[in-house]
Amino acid sequence: HVQLVESGGGSVQAGESLRLSCVYEYEYSATCMGWFRQAPGKEREGVASIWTYDGRTSFADSVKGRFTVSRDNAKNTIFLQMNSLKPQDTAMYYCAAGNPGRVLSNNEYLYWGKGTQVTVS
Repeated sequence: HVQLVESGGGSVQAGESLRLSCVYEYEYSATCMGWFRQAPGKEREGVASIWTYDGRTSFADSVKGRFTVSRDNAKNTIFLQMNSLKPQDTAMYYCAAGNPGRVLSNNEYLYWGKGTQVTVS
């Protein structure tokens, strides 16, 4: 059984911050956790990723310098800290788990949460 549950979304003003959380139940020992987002009418895109065993991270160019990703392995939780939010960050944000070759490719993750909405105005 694999379950991913996101939380922390909301509505904020441009320039403000949000922190998303993803609690996962996952049995794989070497796991990459990814954050993805999908805005209305657009394809889902990779935002950030983190390998749970060594903490290696990757970010999309659009969020570099504004977003960070971290993990708490003891609590099976990953976080996406989003600072200096922009209206173009508005989207449904999803957490995913897998062992991808390309960490920001949404075609390479096996398990997905249901998402949490982020709206920036």
